[in-house]
Amino acid sequence: MTSLLLLACIFLTAGLVVVPIATRLGLGSVLGYLIAGMLISPLLGLLHVDVVSIQHFAEFGVVIMLFLIGMELEPKRLWEMRTRILGLGGGQVCLTMLLVFLVAFFLFDQPWKYALAVGMILALSSTAIVLQTLNEKGMMNSDGGQASFSVLLFQDIAVIPMLALMPLLVSPDLLADLAHAAGDAGDHGESLSLVEGLPGWQATLVSLGAIAAVVLIGNYLTRPVFRFISSANLRELYTAAALVIVMAIALLMTLVGLSPALGTFLAGVVLANSEYRHELEADIDPFRGLLLGLFFITVGAGINFALLAEAPLVILGMAVGVMVLKACVLFGLGTIFRVRGSQNWLLALGLSQVGEFGFVLLSFVKMNGVLPVALVDQLLLVVAISMLITPLLFIFRERVISPIYYKKQEERQQDTIDANNRIIIAGRGRMGGIVERMLNGAGYSCTVIDYSDRHLDRLRRFGIHAYYGDATRPDLLHSAGIETAKLLIVTIDDRDQISKLVKYAVGHFPNLHVVSRAVDRDHVYELWAHGCRDIIRETFDSSLRIGRSAFEAMGISRPASQRMSEAFVEMDRQNMLEVADTYDINIPAYENEAMIARIRELMEPRSMALRERMTAIRKDEEARADGISDGVAAPATENLNWEI
Repeated sequence: MTSLLLLACIFLTAGLVVVPIATRLGLGSVLGYLIAGMLISPLLGLLHVDVVSIQHFAEFGVVIMLFLIGMELEPKRLWEMRTRILGLGGGQVCLTMLLVFLVAFFLFDQPWKYALAVGMILALSSTAIVLQTLNEKGMMNSDGGQASFSVLLFQDIAVIPMLALMPLLVSPDLLADLAHAAGDAGDHGESLSLVEGLPGWQATLVSLGAIAAVVLIGNYLTRPVFRFISSANLRELYTAAALVIVMAIALLMTLVGLSPALGTFLAGVVLANSEYRHELEADIDPFRGLLLGLFFITVGAGINFALLAEAPLVILGMAVGVMVLKACVLFGLGTIFRVRGSQNWLLALGLSQVGEFGFVLLSFVKMNGVLPVALVDQLLLVVAISMLITPLLFIFRERVISPIYYKKQEERQQDTIDANNRIIIAGRGRMGGIVERMLNGAGYSCTVIDYSDRHLDRLRRFGIHAYYGDATRPDLLHSAGIETAKLLIVTIDDRDQISKLVKYAVGHFPNLHVVSRAVDRDHVYELWAHGCRDIIRETFDSSLRIGRSAFEAMGISRPASQRMSEAFVEMDRQNMLEVADTYDINIPAYENEAMIARIRELMEPRSMALRERMTAIRKDEEARADGISDGVAAPATENLNWEI
């Protein structure tokens, strides 16, 4: 008990100290965890800690992560990704296996069985590192992020035939070492299996039956189970049930010789449309984060620096060589499957490492005598080093590669604007598109400028015309006729660009009416300080509509709900006007003491005044209802489609 508490303290303290520092330096949490593991490695050696055993436990974090990802994907969307999953993912695995096989066989003079086994191991990438980093950086839904996910999903599936093929590659020369390897594995206990000793066709049927059981359980059993648990009204039971579901599916997949990560991913897809989806995500996500952090720490702690010191050039050369080879394969396939520009670099650099399933396969081949122990130890180092380098590649792509493509985009010749309309719209995204359609519907012609050439190319396919260019550049604004324009509408989605454009337009064209999008309340004050007086917070109106719908759902009539919303808007506007003169553009709002003091001074009396006004509106509503319909409020369901 004492030793477990000590280990827990060591791992948690290392993560708590190193990861915030790494994140603050822009290195990311994954690299922080890896560095933490490297720092505590000597201490773990002194305590004779079996890092591999902890790593096997922490790999459950990868299983949970794939379960959560599965719940974000509906089966329909997964089917739409089939081309990339099979083509891009399948091509990467097969080509990497082939090239590694050829290099190992011809250049390193390895037996063909060794070369094939090494090819399969090195073809896999790290699901844990890549998906964690993509989610942290908000790139999961980008084109490169989706392509990366397709490849990783195929790799998780490919582990199954790889595990089935490995026993066929046992070399007679290694049979003597097999007993020793089996003795080392015996410390971890015998693993149970439902397919051991069965003919191939029977094992296949058992595996298919397990997959069918996962689908049936997800579709039909989870709902009654959670309904039963909800009767106790104890949140911890939901957490326990969520963990049991994931662990039971992972155990079932392991018993039939399949990848537990694949099984839980499938279960997540099945539960994607479940009403309990968000509850499951909320309960399981903290365990995913902790276990993934523990896994990365064990990877860093598991680096054998003594072996690395014996042949540093060989091992580092193998790690870099494998990563370069995989990156070239991925970049080429990305080009074929139309992953463009910096997104293709995201795919190639992000998946160039060898992943956590490499540890699984290396442990398997070591226990079954497929590869020599010395080669396995070297490959374990290659896997760990490649994972350690990967976060640095993400940083390299972000700070070096991406700016090059942005610069190329800037160097693209801006469109010649031959229109001279009285309305200019800067930014043709979600907001700008709706505004343009409204104005066009009313018979007004607009000059629309956007800086995303890819977005404009897509719009042109639908017959929608907009000009390419940077609307913050004075020369482009002049060519668009800003001197004679009556209205400038700023709907760019970048806060700094919005502020730059508004400041220039208001300062140089006093007769121009500027309507500007604001990212948040603090941005409103900044634009107000620049002289703009027609500012729209991007989420304010939609929030008001939700509030009005909430009033109606509580039985308040539509006219009264509208009056209450207008009362809130009026009070909010008064508050902002009174606070605006305390705003200092050089001081963040949360550090502006004068601004904070004014807000605190206004908060309580204005809240009371708003409550009194809304109460008066409700009482007036009730009085009118009594006189008109004997106080019977309209059912809330009548208003369900009001905002559609």
